Parts: sequence; C-alpha cells; structure tokens
Amino acid sequence: MKKVIFLVDMNAFFISCEMTRNDSLVGVPAAVAGDPKKRTGIILAANYEARSCGVKTAMVVHEALKLCPKMVLVPPDHGFYGQKSEEVMDLLSNYTPILEQNSIDEAWLDMTGSEGLFGKPVEAAKRIMDEIKNKLGLWCSIGIAENKFLAKMAAEMKKPLGITELWGDDIPTKLWPLPVKEIHGIGGKTAEKLNRMGIRTIGELARFDVTLLVKTFGKGGNEIYLHAHGIDNSPVLARMADDMKSIGRSTTLPEDISDIEKAKLVLMELADDIGMTARRHDKKGRTVHISLKYSDFRVVTRQTTVPATCTTKEIYQAASRLLEQNWDRSHPVRLIGISLSGFHEDCSAAQLSLFDQIGNTVKDDKNERIDKAMDKIRSKHGSEIITFAALVKK
Repeated sequence: MKKVIFLVDMNAFFISCEMTRNDSLVGVPAAVAGDPKKRTGIILAANYEARSCGVKTAMVVHEALKLCPKMVLVPPDHGFYGQKSEEVMDLLSNYTPILEQNSIDEAWLDMTGSEGLFGKPVEAAKRIMDEIKNKLGLWCSIGIAENKFLAKMAAEMKKPLGITELWGDDIPTKLWPLPVKEIHGIGGKTAEKLNRMGIRTIGELARFDVTLLVKTFGKGGNEIYLHAHGIDNSPVLARMADDMKSIGRSTTLPEDISDIEKAKLVLMELADDIGMTARRHDKKGRTVHISLKYSDFRVVTRQTTVPATCTTKEIYQAASRLLEQNWDRSHPVRLIGISLSGFHEDCSAAQLSLFDQIGNTVKDDKNERIDKAMDKIRSKHGSEIITFAALVKK
C-alpha cells in the first residue's frame, strides 16, 4: 500500500492567532514582533498583507517598518500560541493516531489507509482545512505525498490555504523545475555554492554527480541528492504528551546570520516559549541543549546541566552561555534550536529543604514564582502587559 503523508502547515501562525481575538488586525498589514514599542527586536510572524510589502520573518523591526510604515505591531504572547497549537494538534489527532508535531505550527500525519474514513487524500485535506478554519479561525496549507520530505515541499508550494499533491510521478514536472534554493534544508550560502557549481534547479541537482556533492558538502551532499530525487525514508513518529522526554523549539532563519546579538534575540523567544510550555505541563528539566545548523550543513550541538528548572530566565541564560562559548562569526548560522530535557519533578511539586533556603535555590524559586505570575497575567491580558526587563534587547 502506497504511503499517504500529510504535512499540515499553519499559515502565518502567530499573527493569525492574534487575529482570532482582535478583528482590527484583519485585512491590514500586521505582524508579531519583539518589543514593538521600542522598534527593536525582530519580526516573528507577518500576515500576508505585510508580506506583500516585503516584510519577512526574522527581519529587524525598524527595517520592516521602512518597507511597511503602516504595519500594526503586536507583542508576542507565546502562552496563547501554545494553547492554540494544542487545539490544532488535538483536532488533527482525530484524523490519525500517527501524528508527529514538527514545530508549534506544523505536523506530519500518516494518513495511509484512511481513505475509507475520510475519502481520497485531497478530500481529507479539504476536510481538515475547513475544520481548522471554521472551528479555530486559523488558516493552513497542506502538502500530500508519499514521504515527509515531499509533503513538506508540497505544503510550501501554495500559500495560504493551499492543498498540493506531490507524488513520485510529479517530481519531474513539479519539483525539478524549481530553483535549487527552494529545496527544504538548503540555505542561501549553500544555494550560491551550488549555483557556482552549475546547479541552478532541483532537476540539475538530481542529475549531478553524487560523489562530487559528498566531497563538497559531506553527508549533507548525499541528503540533498536523495531529496532532489524525492527520496526520504524517515517514518512519521507519533509523539504522545504523556511520553514527553524533552521540550524543544527551533527555527530556520530566512537569511543566514553572523551577528550573535541577533541570534540571542531568536534564542530568547525560543526559551520563553519552552519555559511556558514546561510550566504548563508541570515539567522541570536538568539539561539545556542548543543546536546550530550552519549554511554549509554542519550541525553543532551543545548541552549543559543546570539545577532542575522550568524558569524562562534560567533556560535562556544557560542557552546563551552555550551560544557564546560556541559562536563562530565566520560561519553563518541558518537554524537555531533549543530544548529542555532530563525532567526531574513537577514544577508544582517542588519543595525546598532546610539547606535549600540559601543561595541560588531561593533565587530559582523566586524566578519560578515570578514566571507563574506572569503566565497568569499573560494568559488573561496578553504578553504586552508584562515582560522580562533583563531579556529586552536594547
């Protein structure tokens, strides 16, 4: 039986979440951005009206405002986005138990054998899209294919509200004519290097000498060669909340960056999201892990052990130290990831012993109580009401 894999990708997720509770954002250029009142920070998500002006994710706010002066800026509310993400995943789980959440706003679904329940793949995708739109007020695009990579590529081909099939027979006509920079996992620097090798389209990549690709890019060369042929054997791995062993967030940057301060801004947003997720699930972790993927496909992963924590400040500070220790400005970065693992005990169950009443443990407990108070305020009023002064980048 041929595999049927969906990739459900929420469109402009953060700002779309904001639009569900603020009608004034609908139909006008708008974006979620860090510290919009001071015009610092970065664009985290822009709606399609703002994107039509050239605004992109990870663009510095003051640069985005030059392109779109009338754009409305909204401070991020990660707790709210996490709640909306859980609503989306709960809805998707009604269609298949084999669901792998790839990030806060996208997931793969193994829909193999479900035709009798939900109809042909396009019919099932339309049903999912309509239900997400009607019940949650959110838009999505859905890619349909026989493996995860092709489904991801298909989902990118038509946005917003697009449903695209990309089967093996479609590869020569739909995939190969695309510029090589469009292939998932290839950044700007790698695309430029491939162009200098005479490879401008995915089809030319598929026909290129794989040994030369491996010699140039290492194992990443073999990966992009297989992807150019539409080959991906990785399975959809169901991840259940009860089996949570880590909480991770990562983001692929639209442009490679060499500035560590920009990287820290991204890291701060990811750490804030992880901290709120950990507290929502009553999890404390002892291991903070970061990953950096460079423009040449090299990946560096580093981790450090910390006292069991679910506080945003401690997670961010540990990750920031790792970033500083391993930053190399001569190698541009295109993906940044952070995770918390080594779960210890419930946040709500933590108790201090007599000897824990001194030093850093008291400070950690204070940070935790502040975080929980902030979570409640953010949940009720939005994150623009309160934020961490220490994490605001001037």
